[in-house]
Amino acid sequence: MATLPTQIDNYKEEKVLYDYQERDIEKIFSRLEEFKEDYNLLYQLPTGGGKTVIFSEIVRRYIKQSNKKVVVLTHRIELCGQTSRMLTEFNVKNKIISSSVKTLEDQGEYMCFVAMVETLNNRLNEDQLELNDIGMVIIDEAHYNSFRKLFKFFKNCFILGVTATPLSSNMKMPMKDNYQELIVGDTILALIKKGFLAKPVTYTYDVGLGSLKIGMNGDYTVKSSEDLYTNALMQTKLLAAYEERAKGKKTLIFNNGINTSIQVYDTFKRAGYPVRHLDNTNSKQERASILEWFHKTKDAVLSSVSILTTGFDEPSVETVILNRATKSLTLYFQMIGRGSRIFKGKEEFSIIDMGNNTARFGLWSGEIDWQSIFRSPDFYYDNLVSDDEIERNFKYVMPDEIRKEFANSTDISFDIESAYSDTKKYNLRSKSVLEKSIEQHARMCVENSEDVFDARILSKLLDKDIEYRVRRYSYCISKSTKNYRDWLEEDYNRKLRSKINELFR
Repeated sequence: MATLPTQIDNYKEEKVLYDYQERDIEKIFSRLEEFKEDYNLLYQLPTGGGKTVIFSEIVRRYIKQSNKKVVVLTHRIELCGQTSRMLTEFNVKNKIISSSVKTLEDQGEYMCFVAMVETLNNRLNEDQLELNDIGMVIIDEAHYNSFRKLFKFFKNCFILGVTATPLSSNMKMPMKDNYQELIVGDTILALIKKGFLAKPVTYTYDVGLGSLKIGMNGDYTVKSSEDLYTNALMQTKLLAAYEERAKGKKTLIFNNGINTSIQVYDTFKRAGYPVRHLDNTNSKQERASILEWFHKTKDAVLSSVSILTTGFDEPSVETVILNRATKSLTLYFQMIGRGSRIFKGKEEFSIIDMGNNTARFGLWSGEIDWQSIFRSPDFYYDNLVSDDEIERNFKYVMPDEIRKEFANSTDISFDIESAYSDTKKYNLRSKSVLEKSIEQHARMCVENSEDVFDARILSKLLDKDIEYRVRRYSYCISKSTKNYRDWLEEDYNRKLRSKINELFR
């Protein structure tokens, strides 16, 4: 595939936009002609589609046509600088209203202002500055709710919200309450086919999320996530997934909690891989140094905590690992989007999902009805697949290295559901299901051992299979609390050891 020019270089040389960008700009301007003020329009385009490029061109054309000023709002200081530089590339003279800007005595020299929402809100509420002749307000990452507090200051303006995911970060504050209409741009799949985004290759690893708790914001709490993802089994599972699917590739790992990320750093460092950790407690200088290292190191692994979900662009990322679960569709798309940029020699990238997120939301490049989500967000939330339902669909497959240890056994599978159905059919005790499963596991251990001690050692390799069978049984009897499953597993292992002893006798 031919290397595409960067959007900025393309504009500087020829001042042309890609066809899908030009088409969407025309749609937006058609609304501007119909509703010149007091109209809130929302525009959706996937991460990597060039939203900043599009609204920078909109600013340029709007100022030229209306001779009115524009305010561009962002939610992070890093985005202010990036937006300002892009506007300058489009020959839009702009000024950043930062925390150091107390008044705007020179506002007559500018037609566009870029501000972080909190800074501008403070200045306007304190009557420290007044913005004159504003005709349009553009809101980047419009799904964040912090922008709503500024709407009252721009009641007579045309407001354009821009986002990759038109779903509010707070389910109690739907975006339809603040925007009259949504314009949907090209899909992720369309942008992949046109060569603007890299093709994703997704690998999923089943993770039991029963211990996770939901917080006030509707997502999993950091504490419960840390308890799960810092344990040795999950760290081992993460490292094995990396070595199986991403070893030697530039990899970005997203975690839900600083302790988890530090643990990931230690795990990878002990394994001998080039790795760094980054979170919001790092200084500006430390962050710049770490990102520079990540940029220059071909097989770098960077473990982070949400800080790189927006305002971060490193096209050379080859693998994104979601070492966390999330209930946020927006966060899901943002995290994966960090690996979707086209780069020299890179036509695809890998997604390693360690939080059942793909089962919850669907494939990142799959079809999604944004208009329906925008109009009926409650219906979308209510119909999300539950963790319990996801786990019910888990299928345990014995790894090849373990299967080799049971080479003398021809049959290693056991259908719990079928066995439970037989208990109903023939009026047997439900516990007989586990007794038959235990007997099969015991025979597998005996068939592949020379004595009882070898057999007991082999039985320890069956822990995941035992966990799976116990979970399937608990679903059958409609008693699937974690405490009850833990007790069943302990009882299963105790009876398995007894059964091995019995068979050898």
